[in-house]
Amino acid sequence: MRADEIYIVRTGIETNFSKTFLLAASIIQDFDKPLIIAVTAGEENVVFCRLYDAVTKVRLRREWDKDADWASIIHDIQTRLGGVSSTTPSTPKLSVVPQPVHPQDLRIKNIRTLLDYPLDLVKEWLQFQNASNPSQLDISKIDSLVKTMCLAWASDKCEYPNHAESSYQKEVIDAVASGADELAAISAWMQELQTTKAGAV
Repeated sequence: MRADEIYIVRTGIETNFSKTFLLAASIIQDFDKPLIIAVTAGEENVVFCRLYDAVTKVRLRREWDKDADWASIIHDIQTRLGGVSSTTPSTPKLSVVPQPVHPQDLRIKNIRTLLDYPLDLVKEWLQFQNASNPSQLDISKIDSLVKTMCLAWASDKCEYPNHAESSYQKEVIDAVASGADELAAISAWMQELQTTKAGAV
């Protein structure tokens, strides 16, 4: 964001700060206009976000909705941000500096999402490793986390636990070692176990 220096706002997608930011940002039509992003304290360790028009100082607000369709709101905002194009280069009044995502953090996020594995369990696992992000750990530990998530998903898909582990070794680890995309390999492995389970019923 453009300010007296570069600032990067880091916040989890499930936080009240993110959700109140998204609700307010969802009513903005023109992201070329400067904004003021303010942090407002809530109870205990909770913080909320408030957006203001930087010129008029008018607060941009939308009523709180805990059941809002966050994915649609994010998509709409991204569309409006991406849809702004100009043939003449100009200095934007509001520029967003994307926080580079470490490949290991992205890897775990994508696999966790694919498996629908609880985020809290990943955080708990990281705490046991004295880490807050996967990128802080050795690759072997990350491989171990991926295997843990996959086998947890497969726990009710196989009659014998060693079947899930042996098929994971063959269909995922060996496939990736041979050059296959990890997400694609895990997805194919999941389909195979589901098909096998359906056939056994």
